[in-house]
Amino acid sequence: MGSVLALSSRPGRQNSPFPLDRPLARWDRRDGRLPNPGSFDGLHRSCKDVFPQQIEGVKMIVNKTLSSFFKVNHTFHLSAIAPSCYRFHVEYLQTDGDSKEKDSPMLIGEMDSSNSLNAHSLLHLSDRIRAKAVFQTQQSQFVTWQFETEYRGSDFTAAVTMANPDILRESVIMVAHFLQSVSSQLVLGGELVYHRGRAEEGGILTLAGQYSGPNWVATLNAGKGGAHASYYHRANKQIQVGVEFEASTRTQETTFSFGYQMELPEANMIFRGMVDSRCIMGGVLEKRLYPLPATLIMGAFFNHRGDKLQVGLGVNVG
Repeated sequence: MGSVLALSSRPGRQNSPFPLDRPLARWDRRDGRLPNPGSFDGLHRSCKDVFPQQIEGVKMIVNKTLSSFFKVNHTFHLSAIAPSCYRFHVEYLQTDGDSKEKDSPMLIGEMDSSNSLNAHSLLHLSDRIRAKAVFQTQQSQFVTWQFETEYRGSDFTAAVTMANPDILRESVIMVAHFLQSVSSQLVLGGELVYHRGRAEEGGILTLAGQYSGPNWVATLNAGKGGAHASYYHRANKQIQVGVEFEASTRTQETTFSFGYQMELPEANMIFRGMVDSRCIMGGVLEKRLYPLPATLIMGAFFNHRGDKLQVGLGVNVG
């Protein structure tokens, strides 16, 4: 789940730690009708999964499966540019095969050595309605409390999120998402973000569209705050590529990124690499150490413009 304090700059848009297969499979259409488009958060996920996750320092992750739906892991991270830390992560996830109860909750929690907490909960209220809650603290101080309700119809998804409500300060952030399957390949929708505080009040509307081909996906978000476009292409069983373009009207910055993933099943290796318009190049190699239940992770990222190099080594056990 990454850093406990890796908060999204816009509530309601942070990546969910819950697997996407479970909720999407509930309404997967195989009778010729339009499928459910999924959640707004997952529009660019196919492209983002191709890019490597930056690694720095030395990291060791020990995973332990206590039952078919209860897992824990311990993370030890030694860093030269950030404080070294220890994180304890616990998951309570039930798949459809583990439980026939529709109201079985899904819980994920993580706490680090600085007493920062990241907790997620997901509850299916019915076959089509689910509720999520997110609580995040930084050194025992609340920084985020977020509640979301999502409704998935046969060919559309609607969601409403409320973040950081504060009655005393008269502030709140509301986010509304809507996605509609126009055809088997085309999805259209939008996002409305409303912020209210004592000193300011405003809203941002963003329109979204996604078109899928046999082995590629193109996605575009555009609004007052900027634009975000991505293209994902699966060349074959071993090679996947992704291209991202992001422009922000607030920071007046534009970035272009190219990433790729190469799988070598015979060698039990996966390599992900990237390069962007900020002159940053990087790559991460994952090597499964059979017959040991461990994965070796090696990564390096170099900023040519800033003349900075970050190298990381990790071991994932279990």
